[in-house]
Amino acid sequence: MRAKAQTGDHDQAQRPEPAGYAISGTAFAAPRLKAGLYLVATPIGNLGDITIRALETLAGADVIACEDTRVTRKLLDRFAIVTPLTPYHDHNAATARPRLLEKLAAGAAIALVSDAGTPLISDPGFKLVREASQAGVAVTALPGASSVLSALCVAGLPTDRFFFEGFLPSKAGARRGRLTELARIDATLVLFESGPRIADALQDLSAELGDREAAICREMTKLHEEVKRGRVSELAANAGSLETRGEFVVVIGPPAKTESAMSDAELDEALGAALAVRSVKDAVAEVAAISGRGKREVYARALELAKHVKGRS
Repeated sequence: MRAKAQTGDHDQAQRPEPAGYAISGTAFAAPRLKAGLYLVATPIGNLGDITIRALETLAGADVIACEDTRVTRKLLDRFAIVTPLTPYHDHNAATARPRLLEKLAAGAAIALVSDAGTPLISDPGFKLVREASQAGVAVTALPGASSVLSALCVAGLPTDRFFFEGFLPSKAGARRGRLTELARIDATLVLFESGPRIADALQDLSAELGDREAAICREMTKLHEEVKRGRVSELAANAGSLETRGEFVVVIGPPAKTESAMSDAELDEALGAALAVRSVKDAVAEVAAISGRGKREVYARALELAKHVKGRS
């Protein structure tokens, strides 16, 4: 397979000339691509965000592998690109991948795109990249739009370190369990969420991560783009008024420096002091705000400590 991949220059001569592309009615020729796999970022909403290099690659490829041919066809039609499409997604990857690898081994130039944004982010493309590179096929990434980076830019939260989680589990118990694990990560968190689940997710974020700063980014780059910023508790309290249509990226700030350093012993000490002068509810709210622990975890520990104090008395 490696030997075939290295004969791309000979096979390339047998391929037809690319048809090109058009911008605002003006036609442009697409350069002949070298054989290989091209990872092409496409717009996340506004089709005007496509890059010239992406257009040249999509027009110059022998075939474009995409998640949904209907979605990608809209992009191609906008720029008069006639390159054939072939589906490649979670449900057909196991059977479609060998066929794509065969084409690559024969010297084809294949572009891989997702429905929106940068391919390989929450899609099966990494397996194709891994097997293509192992076979000696050249793999080239074309940077461009990304909802993760766009949301980070507008959130107004620290960007020096961030952790991309993708979609949280849909079931409440599993979602809360995962958030308990994420609570200890000393970085800004970036999550995807759907409209029907956004309100429940915000409630769980408030309970498990503490009252951090956050931003809800909806329909990035599209006509109805909307960004709401505030404390997680505020966003959760107002979740009922959110427009639930569209796609959401939720960005949550990192725990405060003092929060990330609080150990179990320090948590108990802080709760003990607070419980001595406040109700359980008020003590939990106070300590959760400074400990980096979720309210649910702090509340459970407060009840345990209060029970021990009551038992000694």
